[in-house]
Amino acid sequence: MNLFTRQFGAGQPVIILHGLFGLSDNWVTFGRQLGQNYSVYIPDLRNHGRSPHSKVFDFPSLENDILEMIELNGLENIFLIGHSLGGKTAMLLALHHPDLVKKLVIVDISMRKFAPDEEHQQLLNAMTAVDFSAAGSRSDVEKQLIAKIKSTKIRQFLMKNVYWRDRYSLDWRLNLQAINDNLLSIFEEIDVQGSYGGPVLFIRGGSSDYIRDADLADIKAKFPLSGVNTIANASHWIHADAPGEFYSLVKNFLDK
Repeated sequence: MNLFTRQFGAGQPVIILHGLFGLSDNWVTFGRQLGQNYSVYIPDLRNHGRSPHSKVFDFPSLENDILEMIELNGLENIFLIGHSLGGKTAMLLALHHPDLVKKLVIVDISMRKFAPDEEHQQLLNAMTAVDFSAAGSRSDVEKQLIAKIKSTKIRQFLMKNVYWRDRYSLDWRLNLQAINDNLLSIFEEIDVQGSYGGPVLFIRGGSSDYIRDADLADIKAKFPLSGVNTIANASHWIHADAPGEFYSLVKNFLDK
């Protein structure tokens, strides 16, 4: 699949993979900063942003899409960064193709199986329930979301996915049906043979439980040259909660 991809800067290639319900636009500020020293590629994953939609939505397809993007752009010795869903995709790609990835940054996700939580299903239900025929503006869409999503931060995050389909109609860029149909598969654990021997930085939010202390032994077994940094008071969306500290951690790791 030919993914929509933003590109900034020149030099050593860095690929950034966003999380579930995200899109490349979430990482533009960070990407432009890194683009002062690197060639940064930020794709929209399938069924997200401006990339094509498909009924198939699982880790093999997500990984293959990135491999196709790498080949299309002639990239090698890649620094790969992934958040949440993008982080699991990045780990799988590094484990399957260690020759392609020079360094790996994983943002607030571990390898274990996650039980599909109510929050993700609630967000999907809230988005699916939006009546765009009754929405003449983006603020009308957000008003419909307020009843089911109390967090302003999460509503604003989701609202990034609203666009004008034509002059008169708003819609979601997300393929909500495909994501909902395949939600179980993206919560599966990473269970592949071998390990990745390159340098790896795991960054977790201090108020998030996506990387627990109990996960660290399994992480070390698959990624022996890994280290874990915790950003206190940051949630799952670390790059939004603590952009300065997050950027410094990543930049220092890549520059070594």
